[in-house]
Amino acid sequence: MSKELFLASEFVATKFSSTAEKAEFGNALLRFLDADCAPGLFTHRLYQRLSMTFGNIAHYNRFLFYEEWFASLSAQIRFLEHTLRFPCYGDPEFTFSDVESEIQREVRNRNYLPRYQLRLAEEQRAGELILLERLEGRYRSQRKEPEERPASTPPRESSETVAPVQGLLF
Repeated sequence: MSKELFLASEFVATKFSSTAEKAEFGNALLRFLDADCAPGLFTHRLYQRLSMTFGNIAHYNRFLFYEEWFASLSAQIRFLEHTLRFPCYGDPEFTFSDVESEIQREVRNRNYLPRYQLRLAEEQRAGELILLERLEGRYRSQRKEPEERPASTPPRESSETVAPVQGLLF
């Protein structure tokens, strides 16, 4: 969508990360989400930081982390829901809580969650229509027309009542 949204001056440095690194992480994550979670943009550097923010865990390696959160639209929606629910604990002098809250704000502003949910609904609908067409092709062509009654069997009159028949239950 846009170029670099987050500036280093907006964040507080930690003992181990500069303000530029915080801004770079936020911008990299938004670029990744803008690109529909393209695998090529899920770099080792983005994985390392993302696995330590929003209450995430490392999942052993980058590929398993990607598989868990980004391999499908439903997984991407789970990631966005998880990210938006996270309370961003900690002091910005010691954590990335300032970046996390800014990312949450921007994810809401860009309507990522509703956009991804709409894409999933459209994908599901398209799949269901393909399935419907296939099933209709299989079963509608096999449906037989009702057979005519033999001439020797007279039709029942509407005034005639039929007693229900109950078979054995056990």
